[in-house]
Amino acid sequence: MAHIVGAITTSHVPAIGRAIAKDLQNDSYWKPFFDGFPPVRQWLSEVKPDVAVVIYNDHGLNFFLDKMPTFSVGAAPSYRNADEGWGLADMAPFQGNQDLSWHLINSLVNDEFDITTCQEMLVDHAFCLPMALLWPDADARGSWPVTTVPVCLNTVQFPLPTAVRCYKLGEAIGRAVASWDSDARVVIIGTGGLSHQLDGQRAGFINKQFDLQFMDSLVRDPAWPTRFSIHELVEKVGTQGIELLMWLTTRAAMPGPARLLHSNYHIPISNTAAGLMLMEPAA
Repeated sequence: MAHIVGAITTSHVPAIGRAIAKDLQNDSYWKPFFDGFPPVRQWLSEVKPDVAVVIYNDHGLNFFLDKMPTFSVGAAPSYRNADEGWGLADMAPFQGNQDLSWHLINSLVNDEFDITTCQEMLVDHAFCLPMALLWPDADARGSWPVTTVPVCLNTVQFPLPTAVRCYKLGEAIGRAVASWDSDARVVIIGTGGLSHQLDGQRAGFINKQFDLQFMDSLVRDPAWPTRFSIHELVEKVGTQGIELLMWLTTRAAMPGPARLLHSNYHIPISNTAAGLMLMEPAA
């Protein structure tokens, strides 16, 4: 059966794409952020996962305020990015893993999750930039070293799924991977956050203390964030900081105790607290 080799969580600020395009990785503003990634890339080169399940949120590319599914799963043969207005360059298409996609969809429905199935799907910066950060040479080669399954969560329009519901979704994803009839090595990638608010009276809000506490909890007590309501979490991390739900879902997908292999935290990049974690099963 397939098994999860590890979990990676990282931020997905659109300005990262511009920094990459302008070769600003060693710029004083960006260097502390980009310097966090070489250990993760080294781990990926050693572990060599076959599939990446990418848990992210859509920013209006597929779904808008008139139609916003709570949870959706891609089941396409491939995925392309498109311009959301940030001027980010096109990337090489991402090959889908339809076998795992359909197994995951069926398994989640059996676990009583109402899933929107996307047999055609575009992927935005929340999906593409983390992939570019983890495999920086892949786009230039025209192909990625992993097949992919996009899992999209609504963190844009209320009502949002609760932290408890997202944790249960992650657990269900983990069970689905474990029951998939394949010997594939699967990495779970969660993108977004950490604390930030881009508009309103609290624009520019960052909560370093809670960010670090949240990151620590994913290793020591992953269910800890589920004690907070969505409104409490928004108060603590900002309106857009609620993207930490993707981190929580990712951690829940990796069952049992986790060992933290690497982490990085830097503020700010584009008014956002940027985090990075690499975890693998402790056993």
